[in-house]
Parts: sequence; structure tokens; C-alpha cells
Amino acid sequence: MTRTKKAGTKARYGRMAVIGALGLASVTLAAVPAFAKGDVDVTAPRTAHVGKTITVTAQGDDDSAGFLHQLCLEENGFGEGWHQENCSAVHDGDVRVTAHGTSARRGDLKFRAVLYGLTSKHDQHPKRLHASDVVTVHVR
Repeated sequence: MTRTKKAGTKARYGRMAVIGALGLASVTLAAVPAFAKGDVDVTAPRTAHVGKTITVTAQGDDDSAGFLHQLCLEENGFGEGWHQENCSAVHDGDVRVTAHGTSARRGDLKFRAVLYGLTSKHDQHPKRLHASDVVTVHVR
């Protein structure tokens, strides 16, 4: 009888240890902040010819709850600095934008896409959420 009682006590302590570990793990996971995930991609040709149309497309999304999104394509070329070429309409999900243009001279054009978060459709101070990598188009 003593042997059964010891085995029962060991089993009880083992169960309590497992329950305690699971409780601690659940409290730890609840305390870790959730990070919003998002991504922005831009696609452009590697080379283009002078005077021909260059098409640049971008898409982006973010999991931030409560934000509307707007995606803008920006260009940097020929010493002009970064400036917006085209922006999408304001959406609450996956956003896409396309820009068409031509280059009148040879050189490198750089493009990037920037995803902004807005609190309303008329938000005057959008928050920059993500930016894509820069892609370069060599104009010959």
C-alpha cells in the first residue's frame, strides 16, 4: 500500500509541474506584443530604350488593424531627388499601383514604393509603414 501511495504522489506532482509549465507558457505568450506584418514589392524592367514606355508596378499590404492604406511609387533620376510618380486610391487591404512613363535621355532611373497608413480617407498626416527595395532601370 505504501508503494501505490508513493507512485500516486509522484504522478500528482508530475501533473502539477506540467500544468504549471503550461500556465507559465500561456502567460508568457500573452505578454509578448504582436507585431504587424507587411510587405511592399516593386517591379520594373532592368533596361529600357530612350523614348519607349517604362511600366513600373507595385503592390503592398499591412496587417495593421484600423489603418487604411495608400501606396505611392517614387522616382529618383537625373539629379532630381525622390518624387512621387503615382499613388493608389485609399484601401483597407492589398494595394496596387502602376506608373507608365518614358525617358527622354540615357541614364539610370531608380524606383521605390512606399506604403502609407491613414486613419481616414482624408487624413492629412499619413504614417509611413513600409518601403520597398530600390530597383534601377538602365535607360539606353
